Amino acid sequence: MSELLWDGTLSHLLAGPGLPLAEKILRPVIVYAALVVLLRVFGKRELAQLNPFDLVVLLSLSNTVQNAIIGEDNTVSGGLVGAVALLAANYVVVRFMFKHRRLDQLLEGEPTTLIENGKVCNEGLSRELLTAAELQTVAHRQGFARLDDVQTCVLEPGGTFFIEGRTPQPDERRHRELLERIEELSKQIEEMKGSKP
Repeated sequence: MSELLWDGTLSHLLAGPGLPLAEKILRPVIVYAALVVLLRVFGKRELAQLNPFDLVVLLSLSNTVQNAIIGEDNTVSGGLVGAVALLAANYVVVRFMFKHRRLDQLLEGEPTTLIENGKVCNEGLSRELLTAAELQTVAHRQGFARLDDVQTCVLEPGGTFFIEGRTPQPDERRHRELLERIEELSKQIEEMKGSKP
């Protein structure tokens, strides 16, 4: 029984007729390159996953390219060869980009400023196809109640947001400290009035 299992089902799952080895390696590399180019063309928004539509696109994208990567070969060895080819391609690209920073900037793109000096940059929003409501959601995720509390917001090439809050001006800080001190003194005066017989 075990010999039959090994000769039949298990050997087919592991090796199967499948595709030639060169094609199993070449397919993932081609799909990898195509996805890198497509994600660069369609912008950082897809990587940032700002709304459910972006998430659906990324999930569907992985399912869509699956057959292109492994073809009709659904064997374990075919999947492993495809996975190794993808990881190897990524390793080579990352190493190459590390040594060639100019090319890395060209392929990854530039950061996009969305808020500068406390003011929303509508040009940056339209370039990245972001709405003010989506930007507000990003600010909320970073702990800011309003966009007015944000000094700088930059969408990085990898799809992450860098947000820097406003720092109060020295006069505003001094004013706030004085108000806190006055409130503290008022409490002490009230306590003293309450403790008198």
